[in-house]
Amino acid sequence: MSFFKQFFKDVIRKRHPDEDTVKVKGKEKPKYYGTVTPYPNFNASSDASTLQSAIQSKGVDEDVIIAVLVKRSNEQRQKIKAVYEASSGKSLEEDLKAVLRSDLEDVALALLKTPAQFDAFLMRKATKGFGTDEHVLTEVLATRSNQQIRELKRVFKQEYQQELEDVIKDETSREFTTALLAMLKADKDEGTEIDRELARQDTQVLFEAGDHPDGIDVAVFIDILTSRSGPQLAKMFQHYAAGSDVSLPKALDMHLRGDIEDCLIDIVKCSWNTPAVFAEKLHHAMKGHGTCEDTLIRVMVSRSEVDLKKIIQEYRAMYDTSLQEAILEDTKGHYEKILLGLCGPH
Repeated sequence: MSFFKQFFKDVIRKRHPDEDTVKVKGKEKPKYYGTVTPYPNFNASSDASTLQSAIQSKGVDEDVIIAVLVKRSNEQRQKIKAVYEASSGKSLEEDLKAVLRSDLEDVALALLKTPAQFDAFLMRKATKGFGTDEHVLTEVLATRSNQQIRELKRVFKQEYQQELEDVIKDETSREFTTALLAMLKADKDEGTEIDRELARQDTQVLFEAGDHPDGIDVAVFIDILTSRSGPQLAKMFQHYAAGSDVSLPKALDMHLRGDIEDCLIDIVKCSWNTPAVFAEKLHHAMKGHGTCEDTLIRVMVSRSEVDLKKIIQEYRAMYDTSLQEAILEDTKGHYEKILLGLCGPH
């Protein structure tokens, strides 16, 4: 089932994929939906030694390297990196670069970056060279918290000696630039309470902006879609569907063209059901001739400690097969093994 069909059904039924919570010491906290968890009885020195032996062994022991990387949390990997360098005088990244190849190398190096470093790397890659990967820019900014975006900007400046805002201004244009800069402000409402009156007001404002005599008032759509919380937008989508013959994504598709259309539709989709968005991206990455390795690696690594369990659930619901089966059909060798390792036990 396509994302848009599911979106339309859910809106009409007034069902939003709410975040599950669990009580911890009497307080409600979000459940953990990552597939990678901290390794029990973790010993950074032992792991660093194990990796060094695997790297130096005749022929390189990729299986050992994979087993360590996918069964340690990102925080634990950072400790292994520090101990490895302190004990060997070498960089773990550089040593892995020397012995690994192709897609396996790319996944391993991505796993050794902190989340902010990986996000900065993604933004740099999406804006460097010929052409800009607009979908990646939107994906990162639409699915990160305010704190994560602030950390991304700090690390980007540290790693690449440029302000991310300046790069966005140089590499994008018009309303798309405006939307990205709005998300880069990192001041989106992150509350869970829903203001029903505001949802009604926003709906009316969007109807008026869509019927503007000089054409759709894109600035109004950007302002609302980049500043409201997910639950608040979800309520507004329901009001919009009730007062219109078309859903909001369909209306955007009818009125807009180019980068800004894709950007705003992606923001709507992410605010409604982020795991389903990533399931759709993974499906398209492995559909048809060839595989988009960049998308596979980006999603699997960035969501492994966030919501990959939910993405796996959505994948099965949307495509009637498991993500693991799709990976088995589309990849091979140690690259296949490290991706399956990130999926967790099943």
